[in-house]
Amino acid sequence: MAIDPGNARIGVAASDPSGMLANPVETIPRGQGDKQRIARLVVEREAREVVVGYPASMSGEEGPSARSAREFAQGLAHLLHPVPVRLVDERLTTVTAQGQLLSGASFGKKGAKGGRARRSVIDQAAATVLLQSALDQERSTGLPPGEIVRSSQGE
Repeated sequence: MAIDPGNARIGVAASDPSGMLANPVETIPRGQGDKQRIARLVVEREAREVVVGYPASMSGEEGPSARSAREFAQGLAHLLHPVPVRLVDERLTTVTAQGQLLSGASFGKKGAKGGRARRSVIDQAAATVLLQSALDQERSTGLPPGEIVRSSQGE
């Protein structure tokens, strides 16, 4: 399962049981109960691992967004233990997702509701791009991508 945590919303994607193809799942509002909703999805989908998008800067340094993603992943790692949580570089996943959506079918309604709906779809698409990239990388290298996250309790 992949999580793309943003400031307002969290995109979620999951793979098929064989780990070949990533699919969008849902967009969760950021805030109270968000990690618990992710935990329920992990259990429902019997996820074996969770990858969290890590927005490193182009220079590779950890800026405010990357620190926020790391803290979010640490909280998830504590909640989901023993399911492993990994931080995976997500640079350009949202841009890639927007490009794929814009080149595809209609992007939905116009106006305020349409804008929210588009952002929700983009969040899920970004999580899907992140997960597919992680699945492809693991298949080609034989190693799980990214960095394992330890919870604040050292688990």
